[in-house]
Amino acid sequence: MLEMPTSPEKIIEELEAMGVAYELHHHEAVFTVEESSHIHDQIDGGHCRNLFLKDKKGRMVLVTALDSTEINLKALAAHLGHGRFSFGSAERLWDNLGVKPGSVTPLSLYNNQERHITVVLDQRMFDHKQICVHPLINTQTICFCPKDLIRFLENLGYNPIIVDMAALQTTPSEK
Repeated sequence: MLEMPTSPEKIIEELEAMGVAYELHHHEAVFTVEESSHIHDQIDGGHCRNLFLKDKKGRMVLVTALDSTEINLKALAAHLGHGRFSFGSAERLWDNLGVKPGSVTPLSLYNNQERHITVVLDQRMFDHKQICVHPLINTQTICFCPKDLIRFLENLGYNPIIVDMAALQTTPSEK
């Protein structure tokens, strides 16, 4: 079994060093939004899901959105100037973010030394006082202010793109 390049504890240390106030919750392993719905009922905040995508040129994108947000991948790819998206493989996920399927999180960008992944955040996340993501492992959920996620990503050298996913529900050719 491969050892994680960074531990959840290290990510929490990084957040604490930045002065981020957070709530950490432990729970059984969950791999999908559906599996985690009962946990969402117990933890207050905007719960997020993550899509690790790549286009035909191999450019990678990590999308973090509220779990209720509909994402039109074709429209998002056009908006970002990418070709058609497909989902990144488990191997590509591990090699670039150091996490396994079911544990994808924007916090895993800490493991991406090349900083070559485009980061897209759902605008609706900023309607919540706190957002909830996994801290590299799907047996925990960490909740904090969405603006602190921006600070965390910018400290890593990323410039996240905030997208109004509702405005992208149809592409010009679909209208």
